[in-house]
Amino acid sequence: MASKTRIEMVEVGPRDGLQNEKAVVSTADKAELIRRAIAYGARRIEVTSFVNPNRVPQLADAEQLAAMLPDRDDVTYIGLVLNRRGAERALATGRIDELGAVCVTSDAFGIRNQGQSSNESLAAAIEIVELAHAAGRSAQITIATAFGCPFAGEMPMARVIDMAKRAVDAQPREVALADTIGVAVPAQVAETVARVREAAGPLPVRVHFHNTRGSGLANVWAAVAAGATIVDASLGGLGGCPFAPGAAGNVATEDVVYMLERSGIATGLALADVVDAAAWFTEVMGRPLPAMVSKAPAFPAS
Repeated sequence: MASKTRIEMVEVGPRDGLQNEKAVVSTADKAELIRRAIAYGARRIEVTSFVNPNRVPQLADAEQLAAMLPDRDDVTYIGLVLNRRGAERALATGRIDELGAVCVTSDAFGIRNQGQSSNESLAAAIEIVELAHAAGRSAQITIATAFGCPFAGEMPMARVIDMAKRAVDAQPREVALADTIGVAVPAQVAETVARVREAAGPLPVRVHFHNTRGSGLANVWAAVAAGATIVDASLGGLGGCPFAPGAAGNVATEDVVYMLERSGIATGLALADVVDAAAWFTEVMGRPLPAMVSKAPAFPAS
């Protein structure tokens, strides 16, 4: 760990943080959330998803939000897409820099989440990468339910490794492992990340953890120690999946930044500004958010 001095943070609050909320956040507030994320140092932001608005009404304003994104050459705006139609919508905005494709290890989850089997979801993810490249954009592939499925239970690691190898062949920006329902534990994370790193060759490994069972931060630490170089996090710790029963919020941006920065691992984010943004976001949501660091006194005291 001592040799690792920096990781890249991906702020997923505007998309994953809001998609499972009962109340619909205004497009103006989403745009302000993105502006504040840029102000605290985020340079890759998952801004929305281009999916069926009837299934995810919280993100039905994807095109409108894309039109409001700040014009920044130094920020990569990511749009989550599940199929060709979503990819075409995202690219048509002219404002989305990167397509986020998702495949799933579990047929049961894939059918409920994407209307696709596991193999079909991987084929769709590969097609999305190809579409992005053809349009001069980057793309990423996330392997969802990489550590467990709410319907099928344990997922064989061999399945995760095989999917990673096949994903790498499409040459995405990175391969990500998502603990979609927050069941992973550090030992499992360390082994999986190490083996996927081997399979991915020169491509970086990204991780995405939910804190459903309180192990999210420990899993981030285990993943970074095992060689993951990119970490997803959500301001305030909001998040969840409409199709994954019981999935709680993502690891909180402020909690991850505090842990890593205090451990000598740079994130590129300014913690005080993250905490300020979380205070504003708490007011927007109208309730306390799950994150811990933004509730605690500053340390060291300024």
